[in-house]
Amino acid sequence: MNPQQPHTELTLLTTPDYRESYANSVQVRVSLWDFFLQFGTISQNAPDKVSIVNFQGLFISPQQAKALANVLNQNIQQYETAFGEIKLAPHTGAAVIQ
Repeated sequence: MNPQQPHTELTLLTTPDYRESYANSVQVRVSLWDFFLQFGTISQNAPDKVSIVNFQGLFISPQQAKALANVLNQNIQQYETAFGEIKLAPHTGAAVIQ
């Protein structure tokens, strides 16, 4: 039996400087204390030239990183069930668009 959790009201607020952005590049650095996620946009204007413009860096705790990984994995499974497998390019981890 699971004891019932007390009802908690959740309120979501945004700060005046809140913004939404698109990123197709995420770089991750890890230390003993935190994970650093750096978001940017990647473009390739020539076969041998790739540019990444980073626009946001975010530090999160290891616990929050694991929780994020779990939420992303659950949502990826749901997405693939609805729309089919997401294929990644070999050795890059980049999504393959078909």
